[in-house]
Amino acid sequence: MYYQLYELNHAMMAPWRAVADHMRLAYSNPLNPLSHTCFGRTMAAGLEVLERATRRYGKPAFGLDTTTVDGQPVSVHEKVVWQRPFCNLVHFERMLPGGHRADPKILMVAPMSGHYATLLRGTVETLLPHAEIYITDWVDARMVPLSDGSFDLDDFIDYIIDMLHALGPDTHVIAVCQPSVPVLAAVAVMEEDSDPLAPASMTLMGGPIDTRVNPTAVNRLAEERPIEWFRDNVIMPVPWPQPGFMRMVYPGFLQLSGFMSMNLDRHLIAHNEFFEHLVKNDGDAAEKHRDFYDEYLAVMDMTAEFYLQTVETVFMRHALPKGEMMHRSRRVDTGAIRNVALLTVEGENDDISGVGQTKAAQTICPNIPDSRRLHYMQPDVGHYGVFNGSRFRREIAPRIVSFIEANRREKRPVPRVIKGGRAGGK
Repeated sequence: MYYQLYELNHAMMAPWRAVADHMRLAYSNPLNPLSHTCFGRTMAAGLEVLERATRRYGKPAFGLDTTTVDGQPVSVHEKVVWQRPFCNLVHFERMLPGGHRADPKILMVAPMSGHYATLLRGTVETLLPHAEIYITDWVDARMVPLSDGSFDLDDFIDYIIDMLHALGPDTHVIAVCQPSVPVLAAVAVMEEDSDPLAPASMTLMGGPIDTRVNPTAVNRLAEERPIEWFRDNVIMPVPWPQPGFMRMVYPGFLQLSGFMSMNLDRHLIAHNEFFEHLVKNDGDAAEKHRDFYDEYLAVMDMTAEFYLQTVETVFMRHALPKGEMMHRSRRVDTGAIRNVALLTVEGENDDISGVGQTKAAQTICPNIPDSRRLHYMQPDVGHYGVFNGSRFRREIAPRIVSFIEANRREKRPVPRVIKGGRAGGK
């Protein structure tokens, strides 16, 4: 019922939002004498804040059209090379010059935790000069018809294995936050099966491998309530007329409200400063605010089965570090991982995945040789800073690139232009 009320409220606000946007344009038009006065700028600023506060934010674009390789500008094209109902694998195809050496392939597994994969735009942009990047572009569950079936944690693991098979040998996988657990599980399954297409290395960044270590507010919330509470209070059917009508989901707007409530004072201050920047005509600062919140406020729904299974398996039962996690009636044995190199990265001030939660992967994978494992804790960054921002670019990304280069399995020349092709079908 809450989802229907949310949609109804959004529909009711649509006319007022349109009026606010129209009046904002009128007050900010340079041909309007009031636009050059404090009164006009104040009115335009207030109307823009109102319009943005009531807007539905759609999926942002990656917008990565160029990169720099060996000091030269190179064009980049997005291409879907693998597709399933709940995920598109996007290749950032670089138009490389002839004779360029073969760069490693990186499968970047974006979190399915309410935001779109574009949240990792900065991560992709930083690593793109050094590798062929493929990213999991998860589909908003409310856009997937019921006829396309369900999607749970087991399916997530299967998707990862299928993508690694599609990409072939010498692929390196990077998991950011939530997918650290299913990625580690997928690698364990592949290693136990002696799969020749298991990744050459895996990098786990700010992931909840063992949430018993330094539990955060998010972790404590999951432990304080039974799984029935989550099923009864946060799972809702997708309302009409969305394509996923009647699919049971964990709505993105609920996840967003939870994230914002954790740092509500910061968001209120940010919006107040945004208003002041608009009044002062400080365009650069205002544009930074727009860019951040255009991304942050764009949310997607998750299937109920995936959300509930993740909450129970990862945050309640701590099944992976206990050696009790199952994948389709089969125990996940992280001790089977012997050939895949492991890098774990944490942020000192991470309030989502506490310090030590990701490092726990080093403990539960005892059979990886010491020469092929590394842990790094980045000082003075929170959860977002683990995979984005200036410290990520300066200090974390170079370590990831170096670790991947040190653990490559094959090197061969590449053609003048790397072309991607569809490796899977719906």
